[in-house]
Amino acid sequence: MINTRTLISSALAAIASVSASTASAGPAAQPDFSFEKCYGIVKAGQNDCQTATHSCAGTSTMDDQVDAWIYVPAGTCGKIAGGSNARKA
Repeated sequence: MINTRTLISSALAAIASVSASTASAGPAAQPDFSFEKCYGIVKAGQNDCQTATHSCAGTSTMDDQVDAWIYVPAGTCGKIAGGSNARKA
């Protein structure tokens, strides 16, 4: 009986945590400052919006992923090594 209760409790906790994590998934909110999108400079899991292989913010799987972008202050992206205002091929 205890094993069944533990199993059910664990299953309910897992469902609740998945529901909570997917409720916040989606693109990042646009910042309050003048911004631009900068591609190719984002650390894994820190992108602000979708990529060719992922649909939500925070889902890039590798550093400097060429199709992942992050908001930066306007005029900044060109000053960052590896940064591009256009999606890289």
